[in-house]
Amino acid sequence: MYTQGGRLPCPTVGMCVGFDLDMTLIDPREGMVPAMRRLAEETGLDLDGERFAANLGPPLHQVLRDFGAPEDRIPGLVTRFRDFYPDVVVPRTVALPGALAALRAVRDGGGRTLVVTGKYAPNAALHVAELGLPVDTLVGDLWSTGKAAALTRHGAVAYVGDHVGDMRGALAAGAVPIGVATGPCPREELLAAGAQVVFDSLEEFPGWLRLGGLSGSGAPAPGPPAPVPDRAG
Repeated sequence: MYTQGGRLPCPTVGMCVGFDLDMTLIDPREGMVPAMRRLAEETGLDLDGERFAANLGPPLHQVLRDFGAPEDRIPGLVTRFRDFYPDVVVPRTVALPGALAALRAVRDGGGRTLVVTGKYAPNAALHVAELGLPVDTLVGDLWSTGKAAALTRHGAVAYVGDHVGDMRGALAAGAVPIGVATGPCPREELLAAGAQVVFDSLEEFPGWLRLGGLSGSGAPAPGPPAPVPDRAG
């Protein structure tokens, strides 16, 4: 749990706050297990669906490489997984507790919401639409410090994520790293990776924001609104 004392409310007018997607805003694990099993059955490769679902974060090509998939087959495997993803994973995915409230808290304070994810952007956009997430801009196919480019381009003052890679991306962009312990990385790892605060769930985020969580935190000045959103789909 976070602790906060006596701070004045901090509006987010003009601010952009970034969020990761998998295991930060959404829980796709119920669909990820059968999706990876299906890929294993179609290809004859030893692909562990449970292990995959329990360690979401790295991009799919890296996961497949770690599973020992032949390098020359990885592009085709990624394409096939993405093909059946909308039918297998999207219907089984739910929003994590507090996700809608966290996004709305930014919007209600006059800010903009940005999702930067390692997920294939068109499939990420399907999740956003299916669950009705109030996201202003979505950028996909970026991982770890690679996320800094999108965070910087859209003037994000903070980035919320469940993985140490998310904390690295926030730091690389000069944004406030905010951890949420709903994914594979425990609180201690997120703090060690540079998280300024770690929540047990996003249910804590709106209260923290209202109590001035982003004031006096070293966040950079808000950047101008991005003229062309990167929403996929």
